Amino acid sequence: MKAKKISAWLLTAAILGSMAGSQTILAADTTEETAVEATTEDSAVKTPKYIFLFIGDGMSYPQIQTTNYYLSALADDGDEILTSQSNLNMMNFPVAGSAQTYDSTSFCPDSASTATSIATGHKTYSGTINMDEKMETPYETIAEKLKKQLGYKVGILSSVNLNHATPAAFYAHQASRNSYYEIGEELIASEFDYFAGGGLKQTTGAEGDQTDLYELAKEAGYTVAMTKADAEAVTPETGKTIIIDETLADSDSMSYAMDLEEGEWGLADYVEKGIEVLNNDTGFFMMVEGGKIDWACHANDAAATITDTLAMDDAVGKAVEFYNEHPDDTLILVTGDHETGGLTIGFAGTDYDTFLTNLSNQKISYAKFDSDYVTGYKENKTDFDTVMADVTELFGLQAPEGEAETTEQKDNADSHPESEDTGSLVMTQYEYDKLKAAYEETMSRTGEEEEFGQEEYLLYGSYEPLTVTISHILNNKSGIDFSSYAHTGLPVEVFAMGAGQEQFEGYYDNTDIYNKMAALTGVN
Repeated sequence: MKAKKISAWLLTAAILGSMAGSQTILAADTTEETAVEATTEDSAVKTPKYIFLFIGDGMSYPQIQTTNYYLSALADDGDEILTSQSNLNMMNFPVAGSAQTYDSTSFCPDSASTATSIATGHKTYSGTINMDEKMETPYETIAEKLKKQLGYKVGILSSVNLNHATPAAFYAHQASRNSYYEIGEELIASEFDYFAGGGLKQTTGAEGDQTDLYELAKEAGYTVAMTKADAEAVTPETGKTIIIDETLADSDSMSYAMDLEEGEWGLADYVEKGIEVLNNDTGFFMMVEGGKIDWACHANDAAATITDTLAMDDAVGKAVEFYNEHPDDTLILVTGDHETGGLTIGFAGTDYDTFLTNLSNQKISYAKFDSDYVTGYKENKTDFDTVMADVTELFGLQAPEGEAETTEQKDNADSHPESEDTGSLVMTQYEYDKLKAAYEETMSRTGEEEEFGQEEYLLYGSYEPLTVTISHILNNKSGIDFSSYAHTGLPVEVFAMGAGQEQFEGYYDNTDIYNKMAALTGVN
């Protein structure tokens, strides 16, 4: 690590340390007051036997509101008439609060530290999972406490890797979130009852020379289901179970919701199966991460962001169905760990207007476009006109008049009459030239480049220039924009429904999500 970076971290830690000191006192006082309120002042509050905690990774108010507005625009046949309609399950919860997200490193924290705060009530450094800033003291999580102290069954679900930062924060204790193999070992040692979602990372270690984690899991008594058929066969009698999605996509995660084929399981299906296997008279705790919301926002892919936010909300819907059967014993929380991408509803080029239905023209995520198309373009040295035809077909963007030179492009343009009528998806010459320059940059890269200059990074981040530029142009023509390829410091939503829901009103720190759950359940 460079000296300047170390100095910056130390300065930040010193500042935040003094802040955190007072914050910790406040948090402790708040927890005590919350516990008192929950047990004495409001005698109607019951200890929830069934707790669902949904975490939209990278999901803050902009992601939720954009998804809601997008659905309203579609329902209004593109007229985008202003309505107060709440299209999402989470938006119809009776209680809403807000949580700030800073960690011991930054006002723009990462998933490891923020998930640690939610899971344990402690701040720590970005990149650290359930350990203090000295990397010496591990923190016990709410999931571990509920299992050990109350005998609850525990389920951990994620649309990304099960040993990725957010799910890991509920069972692992590591100085670095990148210690994937060690995190996987802790997953197995947790004895939690149900894991489901994306595949494990580095199953044989960073060097590939360690015993496969799936084999270790089987030796520890886990049933490891790797196909949809095997997943469907899992029952409450199966015992400890790890279900890995059959059709893994980028980085061994689940597919983006918009890329799912007919019959493929999405996040809601794994929640439904989780309810089936975890339901018991003692109680259960289920953490569900919509992890690819974050990945889509990093890549500035607004359409994939919206569809994965909607996929997580569909999973929330499964919990609501369970709540309707057990309203006195169930608590459902929906929150985010941090915001990603700096998503804004509004773009300088469209002034006060939005055209959110334009996003419905996108048929494929940025990741699938990279794997299924861009890889082939590079191998075959595909010409730009052919690429442009695919762009029109898959994203709806059309070349300016006089530039659509091929018959295929003209046919594709004719297949988007709405866009032709409004002109909203016909690129300006500026946009077209920008796209062509990105194509040329993509075609010139070998994959061995170690770093890029400031201009290249601001234009493309760490993504394929062609792909991210398509996303930027479509986003902007829809009237939305991103300011970053990284995380931001926005607060996140906390929606609550069920037993103890009133405790989650107000504006508080993300550590208080843990504090409030602990107070309600009475764990030490």
